[in-house]
Amino acid sequence: MLLNIALYIVLALIGIALLVMLASGVRSLMFGKIKMISLAFMAVPPILFLILGLAMPTWADAGIMTIVISLVLTLAALLVSGVKNLVS
Repeated sequence: MLLNIALYIVLALIGIALLVMLASGVRSLMFGKIKMISLAFMAVPPILFLILGLAMPTWADAGIMTIVISLVLTLAALLVSGVKNLVS
């Protein structure tokens, strides 16, 4: 019984934190503190998850593939950034 209550409290805190992060992002976007390119980069994983979720047999598989693809894209971006800084 106590574990169920704690679980609901944790889920509620996670939900509140997500809402605060969303509100902060919208506020920053309204005041022009966020560049559109960074917003586009932040939108890649959810869009990728949605596309893979509709294309793959289960949403769990889509989540795993989203993490793997996001990791590979992050590593590629780090590599390109490192090479660019090395050259310049």
